[in-house]
Amino acid sequence: MREVRPPSVPEPVGGYVNGLVVAGGERMLFVSGQIPQTPDGVVPTALDEQCRLVWAHVLALLDEAGMGVENLAKITTYLADRSHSAVNTAIRNEVLGTHRPALTVIVAEIWDPAWLVEIEATAIA
Repeated sequence: MREVRPPSVPEPVGGYVNGLVVAGGERMLFVSGQIPQTPDGVVPTALDEQCRLVWAHVLALLDEAGMGVENLAKITTYLADRSHSAVNTAIRNEVLGTHRPALTVIVAEIWDPAWLVEIEATAIA
């Protein structure tokens, strides 16, 4: 993956890039929106716990596909409230380390009112 940085586009202000070129990718993984719920139906109430759980789901799907965070090309995060941004960003940066994929964060009403965050992604290997 190679970052695309045209001088006419503002620099990113967070842990992402404006665009990525992917060459030679042989496999793609499309990760559906992952929710903050355990397999037995438990939804943590704290935002940080929900973020970590959702990322655990994303990482498990990447692992099952033989990929890792370095394969993430695009992430879309849905937050139930704008005030959740700082916690979401901190945990995302912790999970991704130095990897910077394309990124969109949307504040929206999420399907279940108990869910404070949902994340979908595309990975390429």
